Amino acid sequence: MSTRLPILNKTPFVLDPRPLTEASSSHVGALAISRAFRSLGLPASILANLKLRKRQRGFTEGQMIESVVLLQTIGGDCPDDIRLLANDPCLERGLGYHPPKVTAVREFLELFHDESLEQMRPARSEQKSFILPSSGPVAALSQVQSGCVRQIAKLYQKKGETQRIATIDQDATIIESHKRAALAHYDEGRGYQPMVALWAELDLVVADEFRDGNVPAKQAPLTCAQMAFGALPDSVKTRYFRGDSACHENKLIQWLNSPERALEPGGVIGFGISAVMSSDLAKAVAEVAEAQWKTIHTEEDGTLRQWAEVVFVPGEASEKKESKPLRYVGLRLLKPQGVLFAEGSDRKHYAVVSNLWDWEGARLLEWHREKAGTIEHTHDEVKNGLGGGHMPSQRFAVNAVWFKMALLTYNIISAIKRMCFEPEHRNARLKKFRLLLIHVMGRMNRNNCVMGLRMQASVETIGRMQKVWKIFELATQATASVALGRGGTG
Repeated sequence: MSTRLPILNKTPFVLDPRPLTEASSSHVGALAISRAFRSLGLPASILANLKLRKRQRGFTEGQMIESVVLLQTIGGDCPDDIRLLANDPCLERGLGYHPPKVTAVREFLELFHDESLEQMRPARSEQKSFILPSSGPVAALSQVQSGCVRQIAKLYQKKGETQRIATIDQDATIIESHKRAALAHYDEGRGYQPMVALWAELDLVVADEFRDGNVPAKQAPLTCAQMAFGALPDSVKTRYFRGDSACHENKLIQWLNSPERALEPGGVIGFGISAVMSSDLAKAVAEVAEAQWKTIHTEEDGTLRQWAEVVFVPGEASEKKESKPLRYVGLRLLKPQGVLFAEGSDRKHYAVVSNLWDWEGARLLEWHREKAGTIEHTHDEVKNGLGGGHMPSQRFAVNAVWFKMALLTYNIISAIKRMCFEPEHRNARLKKFRLLLIHVMGRMNRNNCVMGLRMQASVETIGRMQKVWKIFELATQATASVALGRGGTG
């Protein structure tokens, strides 16, 4: 009698190389993204703003962008990964068209390139920082992005959650790239350094500006901020802005603090920005009397977080006489007796510049600190969870539009999480989001000549899909399956 092998020492099946011919898929949850994409009116918005096709045959601009959004949703991070959507009859029937091939995607991205703009960049030998203007198609896609934000805000309003407050968190991030066209950045590498603005309350990207790696974050941050506030819906009546020291720039602060902001629909913009610790400001902080420092809380290692008002008037000649005075709130990190920071001091000083005079200093500092959990989280998810961290081309505008599509994908996913998921999953990272909704087994079937989607999933997962179908309303033409042509009417 032969000895039986332990279960973990064997595989109880053989591999059958014949492919399944049923209309099944291992990630039917991607169809929830497609439904949200279409329900938000993105195909119509894309059609109205983007005019790239030179002939009527082939894929529409909306189908191409929807395919890229689906690609990034399921985990692809470069155009070549569009193969992940191929040979999936369930997705094809759910979309109404066959997803494009790699060459078609790359050719589509190339249409966003404008060679005449490339000629504006200084010679590489000079290495001057220069913010290259967006090409016409990239700028048009920015309008689509803004429209998407407003549509999502309308869905919140329909649910009875009208958004009255908008806090814009703005920050730049480095995308490493070893392509020849990438320029050197400050962190001893090469790549790109886009600026991104996030609506913190809804976790939505409202504006971005793609930049070369050698463009410092402090160079002209006003443009992105203006686009961000311009993208907000009319329902917003209270506006705020948070930024790091790269946003401590005269033109941006003057615009935020201008009396003209009070005349706009959203009203005055209250802001908190990390101040550049100049020698004069450092001296003013050091001169604060010991008794004026108030402890916010004590950290686990005994370090005291303290705040105090700082009497400081900047001496820049660019300061306008009629501009409102600014408030400087100092932050001191004080080590316990006998403990020092790495540089040999027992204390570190920082400061936040603001126009929020009626807020207590501790509240202002803690509110400003919350920025680290919003925009920095977005940078991480876009670059590492989606395709935003992979630059597909040597051409600037191609990389810019690929990054912008990653931001568009992020917004759709964020809207689904916030409105359709259980409270404990609304802040789920992309890896978990895919497990909760996207990587679900299912197939298309026909019942009385009506096409339907059936999933092999838990009751909770099916419930999330049903919630997406309920929140993101869309006309349904459920019919018998038909032969799908390339392109189609998706």
